[in-house]
Amino acid sequence: MKVRTRDFIYTTDDLFFASTNYIHPKDRFISFLRYVPDENGDREKYGKKYSKVTSEEAYDYLRKNHPDYLYFCEISQVEMMGVPFGKIKNIIKPEERLAEIKETEKKYSSNNPLIKKLLKVADFFHYKAGIDYNNLGISGSILPNLEKTTVSDIDFVVYGLKNHRKAMKTFENFKNKEIEIHKEEGEVKKIRLNSIQDSYWERIYNKRMQDFSLSKKEFCWYEDRKNNRGIIEGTLFDILATRNWDEISGDWGDTRYEPIGIAKIEATVEDAIASFDNPATYKVKDLDVLEFDKLEKESINQENNQIFNQINEIVSFTHTYAGQAIEEERIIAKGKVERVLKDIQGKTEKSYRLVVGTTRESIDEFIKLKNIPLN
Repeated sequence: MKVRTRDFIYTTDDLFFASTNYIHPKDRFISFLRYVPDENGDREKYGKKYSKVTSEEAYDYLRKNHPDYLYFCEISQVEMMGVPFGKIKNIIKPEERLAEIKETEKKYSSNNPLIKKLLKVADFFHYKAGIDYNNLGISGSILPNLEKTTVSDIDFVVYGLKNHRKAMKTFENFKNKEIEIHKEEGEVKKIRLNSIQDSYWERIYNKRMQDFSLSKKEFCWYEDRKNNRGIIEGTLFDILATRNWDEISGDWGDTRYEPIGIAKIEATVEDAIASFDNPATYKVKDLDVLEFDKLEKESINQENNQIFNQINEIVSFTHTYAGQAIEEERIIAKGKVERVLKDIQGKTEKSYRLVVGTTRESIDEFIKLKNIPLN
């Protein structure tokens, strides 16, 4: 069994989990509870009702009903969710679900408007971006067939980091324009993918930002230029990145992270190909330290120079700072410095990284351009 980010797992306890990792322990898949059976739920599948749960509700539900899905992770030193292998009933994959929908709709149309929009999005990225259907998929509520036609968004998945960048560039080139696609079987489709208006970004800003790291005007500017979200016929769609299998390496437990302190740095982005991955990752160079507060429990004065010479990446665990910068842009970032210890063929390699989004609120943690082109 192989599971990667954005796959869903259906369990023997009638629960639906979404995978959040590429690398997993030997006895379970790291994932997060998304849907639970509920006789008063607003989702329905095969005559049975379900509800979507928030993060807090998910933990409360598992503690009360199924504590065996919770465990203390020695690597991250926090309580996590994970589906034990013995609890797996089915693994639902975005690429397989999209292929299934395409085949079903070809035989007999469901007349489901949400599915029609999904297929238009898939055709757009296949024909205009040149991405094979095998590298496209659908996650979110449509994946386990628990969508609400008039409410659900389209969580569209593009496999391969280079494919994902190509998809966003294609959307940037054709957004707000009606295009015609001539399919092999002779069908002609007219498709229009629109950009999101500022009023939407303002609502997201009020939801996401819990401090003043970014002004509303700055936030909207960053989000608009990312080109990873749009609107099709009134429905929001996301262009989500998931690595192809040949882009995934490592084993569970071969890398350990140790907190060092809090730093504010200035650096140049060297490589941002994984900036929409989970976590978002930026390779950086030419780093300058603006502020540094070491943890009280550790004296690292002699190690300071070595730390800052070896910080080679910034990672973000919050969507707010995914895709925030591109190659050769000069950025300022603040977050937690971690020592990275990676075991390779019996030897331990040491490096350092800056982590943004160490808490859900990400207070006073950020990534932004040194000079944002706003008046």
